[in-house]
Amino acid sequence: PSSFSHILGYIGKLNKEELKEKYAQGYFSADYIGKTGVEKSYETFLRGTYGRKRIEVDANGKMQTTLAELAPVPGAYLELTIDAAFQQKLEEIIRHYLKENNKSRAAAVVLEPQTGQVLALISLPTFDSNDFSGGIKKEIYEHYSSDINQPLFNRVLSGTYPSGSVIKPAIAAAALTEGIINANTSFLSTGGLRVGDWFFPDWQAGGQGITNLRKALAWSVNTFFYYLGGGYDDFTGLGVEKITFYLKKFGFSKPLGIDLPAEASGFLPSKDWKESTKKEKWYVGDTYNLSIGQGDLLVTPLQIAGMTAVFANKGKLLKPKIVKTVIDPITKEKQNVEPEIILDNFISAENLRTVRLGLKDCVDYGSCRRLSALPFAVAGKTGTAQWNKNKPNHAWFTSFAPFDKPEIVVTILVEEGGEGSALAVPIAYDFYKWWWGQRNGIMR
Repeated sequence: PSSFSHILGYIGKLNKEELKEKYAQGYFSADYIGKTGVEKSYETFLRGTYGRKRIEVDANGKMQTTLAELAPVPGAYLELTIDAAFQQKLEEIIRHYLKENNKSRAAAVVLEPQTGQVLALISLPTFDSNDFSGGIKKEIYEHYSSDINQPLFNRVLSGTYPSGSVIKPAIAAAALTEGIINANTSFLSTGGLRVGDWFFPDWQAGGQGITNLRKALAWSVNTFFYYLGGGYDDFTGLGVEKITFYLKKFGFSKPLGIDLPAEASGFLPSKDWKESTKKEKWYVGDTYNLSIGQGDLLVTPLQIAGMTAVFANKGKLLKPKIVKTVIDPITKEKQNVEPEIILDNFISAENLRTVRLGLKDCVDYGSCRRLSALPFAVAGKTGTAQWNKNKPNHAWFTSFAPFDKPEIVVTILVEEGGEGSALAVPIAYDFYKWWWGQRNGIMR
C-alpha cells in the first residue's frame, strides 16, 4: 500500500550541507542518503561502508600491484514492526470512509501496548516514494508541494491537533491520583456551567443528570471534566499547573522518541505562556477548555495512542518502535530492538482500573457503543475537536482490545470528520472486525 511511503521514506543525493557534515564519515558528492522515514533514521545501519584498496603505481600512474585491500561491508537488513496486512487493510478501510464522506485527510496508528511496537501507521493522503528514486522531476514535486492536502506530510507523527475528548482519560487519572475525586464522586450535569457572562456547555442540551466518573467517560460529559479541571463553587479542581504536570507524564508536549524523523512535540498552554504570548490573563474558562481537550492544547495522533497504551498495559508509557530487528548481512546475527519504558507506575493500579472501566462503559452503553456488536470487549473514547469556527470539527477515536488482555491499541483521526462517533468509530469497528477474523483464522 502507498501508505508505506511515509514509513520507509526515500533516498536522494547529498546536498551541500549534508556533504559538509558527512564527508568525514566517508560520504562522497555522488552518494545517496536517506532523506525521510526509516531510510533516514536508520541510514547508519542501512548504508554499509566502502571497501578500500592501497596500490602501487608507476611513474605514469598505472597500477603495478595491490599493497592492501579492505573489502566493502554491506548495510544491515531491518525487520520492521509493521504488519503489512494491518497496514493494507487499515488504509483500505480509511480510504473507503473518506471517499464515502467526501473527506481527504486522516491519520491512524495501531500499537502493541505491551511493547510499543507500531503495527500500522497510516497518513492520508500519501505519495509514491518511487517518484523520488533517482531524483524527482520538477513538475511532480510541484504537484505534491502545491497540494492543499499535503501528501508529503506525515500526520501521525508531525500533525498537531486539539485532542477533543480523547484527552479525558488522562484528566480523569490525574484527578483520581490527586485525590480530588474517587470512583463514586458525582456532579450534576444540567447542560453546562455558567461563570459570569460566560457559559461552558455540555454537548447534550439539558445535560446528563447525576454523573460519576465512569458515566462521564462513557458519555463524554463536559460538565464533569469542567469540575475536575477548573472547579466550580466550593469544589476545587486540578488547575492548569497540575493538569499539565500529569499530561507531561502521559507523554504530551514532547516527542515520544519514535525511530522515525520529524516527530512533533505538541503543545501544552500555561498561564505564563498566555500572558507573554497573547498578552492576556489566564481565566478559569481556559482551564475548562484544557480539561476537555480544547483551547490551545495540541497533540499528535501518536501521542494519543501512547496515552491509550498506558491504560491498556496498566501503567507504562512506552517509546514507540518501527524497527523490530537489525540483521547483520554477513553473519545473519539478529539484534532485537527491545521495548523502552519512558515512565512507569505514575498512576496506581486502582485508579487505572477505574478509568479502564469507564472506557469499557463507552463501548457497552456510551458514545462508542457501535463497537459493542463485536464478539470481544473493547475499551474506547471518542473525541470531537473544534479547531476552526468556519470548518467542521476533527473526529477522533482511540481504543484498546481485547479489554481483559489487550493486544492492540487503535487510534483514528479524520480531519474535519465531524463527531468522532460518526466517522472515526466506524473505521475502528471495521478494522477490529477484520482483525478478529484474522486472529482467529476466519477468512473475511
